[in-house]
Amino acid sequence: RTPTAPAAAAMTRTTLGTQIALGDVRSRALPEAPRFVAFIAATMNGWKLPILFEEVGERYDFVAIDFAKNEQKAPAYLEVNPNGRIPALHDRETGVTLAESGAILEYLADHGPANGLLPGSLAGRYEVLQWVHWQVSGLGPMMGQAMYFQRIAEPQGFSDPFAIKRFVDESERLLAVLDRQLGKGRFVCGEQLTIADVACYPYARSHFWAKVDVSALPHLQRWLADLDSREGFQVGLTVPNANREIFGEGDVEGMVQRNAARFAIKREGPGASGPEPEDKVARA
Repeated sequence: RTPTAPAAAAMTRTTLGTQIALGDVRSRALPEAPRFVAFIAATMNGWKLPILFEEVGERYDFVAIDFAKNEQKAPAYLEVNPNGRIPALHDRETGVTLAESGAILEYLADHGPANGLLPGSLAGRYEVLQWVHWQVSGLGPMMGQAMYFQRIAEPQGFSDPFAIKRFVDESERLLAVLDRQLGKGRFVCGEQLTIADVACYPYARSHFWAKVDVSALPHLQRWLADLDSREGFQVGLTVPNANREIFGEGDVEGMVQRNAARFAIKREGPGASGPEPEDKVARA
C-alpha cells in the first residue's frame, strides 16, 4: 500500500530556465546569458538543480541530455562529465565545470546563489553536508536499484525477487531514518530549508516509482506535502519535463513501458538470462 503524491501546488509562473543545445554552451556568454548551465534529464538526480535554481530565483540555462539517444556518452558531453552521467554544472563566471549532484549542491551553496541553504556555523554546515552525503551514497543508490529492477529489468522479462526485496527493504529502512530525522524539525536539518532538502526530496517524492511503502512515515509525508506546496520545487520538477507518472499520476503503465524501452537490456549468448551490469544503465 503506497500513497501517491498529493496534488502539486498551483504554479503561477513558468521556469527561470532556458533550454539550449549542448553545442551552444560556449557560444552564450555573460552578461547576456545566465551564469550557470545545468546538464540534466527528467530524473531524480536531474531535478535537483532546477529545484534549487527555481527555489532561490536564479536564472539558468539547461541542456537536456537524452538517454534514449545515448547523449550521455557523446564525446562532447564526456568532456563535461567523463563519467557519462547527469547532472553536471558549468559556471560561466568562474569557468568551473563539475559533476556529481552532492558536489554541485555544495558548490552552489559556497560560490553561487544558494548560500542561504547552507548554514554558516561549523556544526550546522556539516550536519547539512552529512545528510547530502547520506542521500547520494545511500538513499539514491538504493532507491535507484529498486526502480531499476522493478521498472526497467522486470518489464523486459528479467525478474529477480531477491534483488527487488533487498533494495526495496533497504529503501524503506532509509526512508524510515529520514522520517525519524524529520520528527525533529520542519526540514531535514531543523527549521530552515537547506540543500539537504533539495538533495533528498526528488528521491523521497518518487517512492511510488520504487514501490516503497511510506504510509507509516508521518513526518516524511508531512515534509513532502510541505515541499509540494513550494512553487520553486514544483516548477523545478517540470524541467526539463514533468514525468508525473513517477509519482503515481497519469498513464503509469505507459510510462513503465516507455522508460524500460529507453534502457534496453541485451541478452548476450545462448541462454543469457540476466540484465547487464549496472554501469550499462544510463542512470544519473
